[in-house]
Amino acid sequence: MYSILIADPIASEGVQILERAHRVRFDPVITADALRDAISNYDALVVRSRTKVTAQIIDAAKRLRVIGRAGVGLDNIDAEAAKAHGIQVVNAPYSVTVSVAEHTLGLMIALARFIPQADVSLRRGEWTKNKFMGTEIQGKTLGIVGLGRIGSTVSPRAVALGMRVLAYDPYITRARALNFGAAMVDTLEELLAQSDFVSIHTPLMPTTRGLFSDYEFERMKPNARLIFCARGGVVDERALLRALEEGNLAGAALDVFETEPPGQNPLMQHPRVIVTPHLGAMTQEAQTKAAVEVAEQVARILKMQAEPVRALAPAAAC
Repeated sequence: MYSILIADPIASEGVQILERAHRVRFDPVITADALRDAISNYDALVVRSRTKVTAQIIDAAKRLRVIGRAGVGLDNIDAEAAKAHGIQVVNAPYSVTVSVAEHTLGLMIALARFIPQADVSLRRGEWTKNKFMGTEIQGKTLGIVGLGRIGSTVSPRAVALGMRVLAYDPYITRARALNFGAAMVDTLEELLAQSDFVSIHTPLMPTTRGLFSDYEFERMKPNARLIFCARGGVVDERALLRALEEGNLAGAALDVFETEPPGQNPLMQHPRVIVTPHLGAMTQEAQTKAAVEVAEQVARILKMQAEPVRALAPAAAC
């Protein structure tokens, strides 16, 4: 039996999986200092987004065998430090796919029809229908940047809404893109020039940081709209603000930011920007799947390490 610390809120289904065979401490409000002091007593650590598993915490983890993140990205875990200490890091990459894809489509429709702005206006007692003239999405072109798990889930749903879908992803073949209802283009510039809506679904890596900056926004249609539910840092927020201010972009819907919470970010107050606080994965279904997926992996790793190594029988003489 191993000792496991769950340092963030996760669905009870995941907690129950770990409690079947191990001692579990559930402390979803533990501070960084308290975590650093306590981590030497645990064999496994499970987090979500709040807890930052830094190199200092990993250095203090004398028994730690595995770190599990109940979510997709590993931004809050120093994976290199974990690797250097021989600690496995696992996540739940498939758990949030549908939820993020649905949130993307919800933001796209809200952006096209000024739904958040109209809601605020009506609650103020106004009745200004003409102020919120929107656009249909049927017949429009959606450009998807990154046709991985989430992008490939958005694509067929957009096709079902009557959209034409283009995709840019240097790691996906044309044939595979067609399976999702998307036509692959050779360059990002080609996608931007043709798209009425652009949705970004790339991970944050050195090669994608600042992927969307002044150059990219200048190549979009002036009536195009951006939907961003990937990872903060892929879009240069200052360049996005310039594009909006200069009339090079009709609007943007943002679920992620370079700094979270974004604080006094001028994009938060822009009349053609709608925002949500990194809600893409915030559904009951996604959180349950994430907790179960990561708990099963953590339990499997601990079980494998607990099993005795069987000596090989000597080879029979010929």
